[in-house]
Amino acid sequence: MGLADRTPTTAEEYSQYPGRFSNWGRWGDDDELWTLNFVTPEVRRTAAACVIDGTAVSCARPIDTTPGPANPYPARHFVNTRTTTGMIDHLSLYIHGFTETHIDALCHLSVLDGNQTWNGKELDEYHMPAEHTGTIDYWRDGIVTRGVLYDVPRFRGTDYVAPGSPVHGWELADVAAAQSVEPRSGDAVLIRCGFSRYFAVTGERPGFGSPAGVHASCVEVLYDSEASTLVWDMQDAPTADQGLDNPKGLPVALHVHQMVLPYMGMPILDNADFEALADACAAAGRWQVQFVVAPLVITGGTGSPVNPIAIL
Repeated sequence: MGLADRTPTTAEEYSQYPGRFSNWGRWGDDDELWTLNFVTPEVRRTAAACVIDGTAVSCARPIDTTPGPANPYPARHFVNTRTTTGMIDHLSLYIHGFTETHIDALCHLSVLDGNQTWNGKELDEYHMPAEHTGTIDYWRDGIVTRGVLYDVPRFRGTDYVAPGSPVHGWELADVAAAQSVEPRSGDAVLIRCGFSRYFAVTGERPGFGSPAGVHASCVEVLYDSEASTLVWDMQDAPTADQGLDNPKGLPVALHVHQMVLPYMGMPILDNADFEALADACAAAGRWQVQFVVAPLVITGGTGSPVNPIAIL
């Protein structure tokens, strides 16, 4: 079962994922880079060779200050104009969720059956690391690597990934083959499902969760290919599309999140916007880019807002 015979993950197989795809101890007990260890100096040098035209494309959504079902904690942006010394901005926002473009630190999620996070690190009574570990400030040097855009709607010949048709692991392999890209160790895997196109075409209002998205079977591809980072515009496909019980019984699907963060030790960059990048890649006939992410240095932070940049 699985990728070899192109079948969805069964409940029994999924229950084995925490052990099968665990990287605990792989880089030592005190490592703070996790799968970013795959981004070696050589990987960075090779990523620079992806830059041919020198075109830079942002993959971020605008900061969302509008409240709604998808954004119950809207960002607050204030500008002080009552001074002659210049304009002064104040911004506060809820880093996680389904609107703001952000990167998850590994302490963002605990394991399935214990009060621990990545590498067995204990959590305190506030569900934060008892020690200073697994937080976003350890990635202050940023992520600079090859990014591969897996343009699933273009591969399918559709506007977007529709509910009921999640992205499976073997489809990522098919997309890579169709785009003449071979996955490499250290890649940032950029999965386009067509988030903004979905809501533009359907007229639906975004809710707190993805209407469609990525299936748990993609975890196997991420692990086997030694990807460094998962980046997506939609997130985990809804539980109904997974065919699996939701981890921890939560109302929001976390089938991929739950394996990638605390067990695999892989950063997840949520709520990207790939529309401009998809057009640029299609025009250039190239789907690999230099991909750059610079998290804010938030000591003890569970994540950071980011503006990821793809350079062609």
